Amino acid sequence: MRIDGPGRTVSTPAAAASRGGSSGGFTLSEAPSSEAPRAATAMRSAPSLDALMALQAMPEDPRERRRREVKRGRGLLDALDGLRLAMLDGAHSPEALAALARNTAERQPTGDAGLDDLLSAIDLRARVELAKRGQ
Repeated sequence: MRIDGPGRTVSTPAAAASRGGSSGGFTLSEAPSSEAPRAATAMRSAPSLDALMALQAMPEDPRERRRREVKRGRGLLDALDGLRLAMLDGAHSPEALAALARNTAERQPTGDAGLDDLLSAIDLRARVELAKRGQ
């Protein structure tokens, strides 16, 4: 008998044959198992240092770099917007300034001239705001 999920039991042929004339007690079969014990499998070794260095030396996918730079640009725009809202409320926003400073330091070219120009304009605006506030 095999349990197949909650509340479901399935009768297997081996269970049905052993049930035939037994009194319902638990018994172990005396027949030796035909399957030999298996040896433990060896642990997989860690990749070599050469393989890791080769993986790091692979050129970066341009789409990944573009996606990362677009995300960075959106983060800068969000921080500039947060700074504008804080200014309108008359409050000082150190979180927005910290986000601006952190994101302007990570600039990488994407290979798309239009996107690079747009990101440069966003970076320039963020640097102007940082310069205004002495950051």
